[in-house]
Amino acid sequence: MADDQPKERSSLPESAELPESTELPSAPTATSQAAWRRVLPIVIAVGLMAFVLARIDWPSFSARLLVVHYPAFLAFMAAFVVALLSADTLATVYVYRRTIKGLAYRDFWVVRGASYLPSMLNHHVGQAWITYFVARAYGVDLRRMVGATLLVYASWGGCVLALACVAVLAAGLPAGWLALPLGAGLAYLVLLGVKPARLAQGRVLGPLFEAGIQGHLVAMAVRAPHLLVLFLGTWLPFWFFGVEIPLMTALTYVPVIMVAVTLPITPQGFGTRDALAAAFFQSFVAASSNDQRLAALAAATATTAVALVVIEAVIGLSLLRRAARLLPPLAHLDREPGAS
Repeated sequence: MADDQPKERSSLPESAELPESTELPSAPTATSQAAWRRVLPIVIAVGLMAFVLARIDWPSFSARLLVVHYPAFLAFMAAFVVALLSADTLATVYVYRRTIKGLAYRDFWVVRGASYLPSMLNHHVGQAWITYFVARAYGVDLRRMVGATLLVYASWGGCVLALACVAVLAAGLPAGWLALPLGAGLAYLVLLGVKPARLAQGRVLGPLFEAGIQGHLVAMAVRAPHLLVLFLGTWLPFWFFGVEIPLMTALTYVPVIMVAVTLPITPQGFGTRDALAAAFFQSFVAASSNDQRLAALAAATATTAVALVVIEAVIGLSLLRRAARLLPPLAHLDREPGAS
């Protein structure tokens, strides 16, 4: 029926008109602002990389690159990316099925893999692309889809808070340090339990309150394999470069790197990953000087970042066309009642 089809909506009410005196920003100003937002993360990445590389011993850097067994390293990185894609798809599909009936794991695996291309700008651009793509494919109200994606973020954030508690204990810090992660988590759970009407009945935040405390906890449990794969894929590549980081130390510092590289600071975490590794892991490199230790860490982080970009680009390009072909068959699947 015609009523079931997605409708294009104006950003203004039908009766709204722009006053004649309204002055819109000039095109050059808007363009320059957008250009700065795009360029700034690249500038920060270059600055961080320059800061890291300026302190290393270059012969040691080259030596570390030459001793790596690249077939094993690349095989590990490829297996890591595929496992990460599969675990992320599992957790996200569980959440999205609350809003989209009939969402197939295989179909979303393709869409999530295709999102690796926009994710090269930063993780959140990729999530925004997924949200818009799936909303259009299934004819779901974009606001509801944003709410479903917020639930994905909430489950991820809950897992990170739990990992932060483990890190505090692993580092031997006073139990009082647990107050911050536990306090933040408990405050959010209380809000879910109270369900303020103005928030709970909204299109965007509605999916969070509909899931409730139990739904969040289950979503976190389903998200746990994704978190484990990401932890291993962040920690173990250092070992290929002779940087043997103990498990308890990894539990303390690797989660910080995991979260930092997803922030919209630099593209793909370039520079951010390198600077944090240099700060955290120098004492675990067998070398005679500080600049040689930094060289080993820089070799590990830079090579890992390049491998991730290449592998994710290959996956994204190979799946993008398949994702586009999914649009027609997906459009007629069962949708959430009342979705528009």
